[in-house]
Amino acid sequence: ALRSAARADDVVLADYGTPLGLPPLRQLLARRMAEHGVEASPDQIMLTDCGTQAIDLLCRFLIEPGDAVLVDDPCYFNFHALLRAHQVKVVGVPYTPSGPDIELFAAALAEHRPRLYITNSGIHNPTGAILSPVTAHRLLKLADQADLTIVEDDIFVDFEHSPAPRLAAFDGLQRVVQIGSFSKTLSASVRCGFIAAPRDWMEGLTDLKIATTFGGARLSAELVLTLLKDGSYRKHVEQLRTRLSRAMAETAGRLKAMGVTPWIDQPAGMFLWCRLPEGIDAAEVARHALSDDVVLAPGNAFSLSHTAGRFMRFNVAQCEDQRIFRALDKAMAASRRKAA
Repeated sequence: ALRSAARADDVVLADYGTPLGLPPLRQLLARRMAEHGVEASPDQIMLTDCGTQAIDLLCRFLIEPGDAVLVDDPCYFNFHALLRAHQVKVVGVPYTPSGPDIELFAAALAEHRPRLYITNSGIHNPTGAILSPVTAHRLLKLADQADLTIVEDDIFVDFEHSPAPRLAAFDGLQRVVQIGSFSKTLSASVRCGFIAAPRDWMEGLTDLKIATTFGGARLSAELVLTLLKDGSYRKHVEQLRTRLSRAMAETAGRLKAMGVTPWIDQPAGMFLWCRLPEGIDAAEVARHALSDDVVLAPGNAFSLSHTAGRFMRFNVAQCEDQRIFRALDKAMAASRRKAA
């Protein structure tokens, strides 16, 4: 695909591209979204350099300093940093195996009157949980009553074995905005994401994109387009899902044998959210592991309320490296000795 892009017309390599992004790719993305029940026309889709840029543009478009924004607790740690950069009040809502705790979500709406809620519906990061249809409908009803906009981060959609409920599908891209990216399935070097939003938002979002990046990653977009058109991407993600399923089972088994318990039975994706044995602090374990040149992800890095001190997120795609388990075992033993 890279060779094909390199042989393309000079305009592919030298041009800024159109503000909304490569039209053929946006058409393909619209068809892919329709397969998951999300109806979006190509002119409702804008390409971005990544999922993070998509959220940043939406924050610039939708919120102002001092506004309140809801996130899941736990959630992807970079949401915290990005939202603080926008000088907003970040409010965490406890997350359950079926989605956000609806009673506490309603209470947060009443107390903080947020403008925005950012979440993953399918393969939640870091927990791996999947939003249930019941929770999705209750969530949308509350959002409608509170005039709340929801940003549905759907970057893990291609890791699913069976499709999870999508807020954007139930809502029809009225109150819900969906973002996606190919960085997780292809490579972090492939900077290609997108926003799917109401049609009357696109001019404002396009103006912001031009003001902040002028153009877009045209070469990455051409690469993704080629892979989607020739079937390479479909074959790649099928193989990736198989490898991740095997890695998930093997990693869960190894961790259970060490007394580390997965929060849920995780069928898909790359992350395992696990509880450490009683009395062991995840941050302390992570500090010990650094001395063995192993980087672990302690739970409170993802938790706004710092209530995940016994949890860790494991990336099963990296857990074939036996040093991870040796360092984890050694670090937990050190933590036990300190607690004794």
